[in-house]
Amino acid sequence: MTGANSFQVSGYGPQKAGWTRVLARDGMARRLDWPILLAAVALSLIGAVLVYSATRNRTEINQGDQYYFLVRHLLNTGIGIALMIATVWLGHRTLRTAVPLLYGASVFLILLVLTPLGTTVNGAHSWIAIGAGFSLQPSEFVKVTIILGMAMLLAARVDAGDKPYPDHRTVLQALGLAAVPMLIVMLMPDLGSVMVMVIIVLGVLLASGATNRWVFGLLGTGTLGALAVWQLGILDEYQINRFAAFANPDLDPAGVGYNTNQARIAIGSGGLTGSGLFHGSQTTGQFVPEQQTDFVFTVAGEELGFVGGGLIIVLLGIVLWRACRIARETTELYGTIVAAGIVAWFAFQAFENIGMTLGIMPVTGLPLPFVSYGGTSMFAVWVAVGLLQSIRVQRPMSA
Repeated sequence: MTGANSFQVSGYGPQKAGWTRVLARDGMARRLDWPILLAAVALSLIGAVLVYSATRNRTEINQGDQYYFLVRHLLNTGIGIALMIATVWLGHRTLRTAVPLLYGASVFLILLVLTPLGTTVNGAHSWIAIGAGFSLQPSEFVKVTIILGMAMLLAARVDAGDKPYPDHRTVLQALGLAAVPMLIVMLMPDLGSVMVMVIIVLGVLLASGATNRWVFGLLGTGTLGALAVWQLGILDEYQINRFAAFANPDLDPAGVGYNTNQARIAIGSGGLTGSGLFHGSQTTGQFVPEQQTDFVFTVAGEELGFVGGGLIIVLLGIVLWRACRIARETTELYGTIVAAGIVAWFAFQAFENIGMTLGIMPVTGLPLPFVSYGGTSMFAVWVAVGLLQSIRVQRPMSA
């Protein structure tokens, strides 16, 4: 890890001069990963069009303004990009020093959801209403803080040259750090977010170099935990029904299986090139619920067809490919772990979201990264892009 130690940028003292030299020599813009940035912007803009198509005729939710959701989606995207810029400017190493504060703030926010301040949206009690029609879903930010917190613990002694890989005590500390917010989110209950967090933890452990016994042990513990949650009745009835409908698609097609059945009809009717933007019968007829959020991919499948849906998948693939490259090329374990955690997060959430519209995954209420309507989720994914860009920008010049 001598390469990482020779170029540790935290924004203080002599190290700051090294960061200044990077900017002066190459310029930040030249060191950004433009494929990730352009793919993420393209996904957000495609999402804006799909959100508009899904909501322009929904007078019961768009306040009588067909551009209501379009404007808010673009505003959320703009704020997200601003957060990305701020994240790159601060740097992932500077944020490393703020992890305790960020972690404490995120845990505090998800605890607020369990108080009377928490609100229920579409059956999930995981939101905080903040007025003027806006709400906050703290579990989205928890994904970021789990990645940063675990990376800080697992990489501390390795990047310092004391250990070749995290020892058992460090791994236990990292798992404990992740377990606290995950248990709180489970109490909401927000099963979809917990599933993403479990995948993030697995990705982080694999990237950290922890022994395989920890990975297999976590898988076994997760399986036992899922069985316990089922047996103890922690899940709400609507969540149990969703899994039942996934196991048996013919179960109550007009009830618990309605969402999935209508989603498959919409995507299947699109064929190769789709029925044309704003001309989808399922979308115009409002047959698919929550089409601007969880089921936004059905709009692409119906109106843009296999070509449009495939384009979204390709753009997501570009983001994941470049993120994997950043994780591989950085010379510090901390940066590798952060990038790998983001890859695990984006990959699983995208697969789950698209999979549930196709009927190959259970419905869990997870948004499609960059595409679905939603402020908190948009902010979180753009912060993650900022972290990826910071890792690439602050690499040693030789990398």
